[in-house]
Amino acid sequence: MTSTFPDISISTERLVLRPLDTDDVPALAAMMSDEQVGAWTDVPQPFTEESARAWISGYAPAERAAGRGLDLAVTEFLTQRLVGVVQLTRTNWHVRSTELSYIVAPWARGEGYASEAALATAQWLFKDQKFERIELRTAADNTASQQVAQKIGCISEGVLRNACIARVRTEDGGWSEVRTDFIVWSLLPEDIEGADGQLADSNGFSGYTDWN
Repeated sequence: MTSTFPDISISTERLVLRPLDTDDVPALAAMMSDEQVGAWTDVPQPFTEESARAWISGYAPAERAAGRGLDLAVTEFLTQRLVGVVQLTRTNWHVRSTELSYIVAPWARGEGYASEAALATAQWLFKDQKFERIELRTAADNTASQQVAQKIGCISEGVLRNACIARVRTEDGGWSEVRTDFIVWSLLPEDIEGADGQLADSNGFSGYTDWN
């Protein structure tokens, strides 16, 4: 029998993490079409509303049903506005490990939302799902994403050389692929002890331009 993540909602001081919904299509399409998302992820560009609808209605449910992962919308508690997305992928139910990634909308960067959402997801995985390891991979030049990993207590384990493909804009306005390294981070249950207090002490979760 395939293990799968449950349909859940996770609440924090400022955020609600919940399953993606078709109402998220316009905001998701706008967020994923951002220049920095295009640079640091393999999301197809341009990312249309049709692409967003296919992700929400097809890809995300299929990944969850197959036990491979979970896609969560990150929304502001007060406004319900879509802040970003947290993804769990490459889940190994025997080892109780998964890979976590995050993307934040351009308008919401610098507020610490990625750190808050990632930490809440990690706490849920460790406490409720009894996971033993979370892995993050950040491109070597993506310092913002690395800062998020450090902030929630991740430990850098090493470098996967030439394992990441990033994208840069070409003169004609298109995209060109460039190879770079992945920095591999891990988070274990004991690593996040006290992480809540560290985040709260850092100017109300702010200070990082966090995306992917």
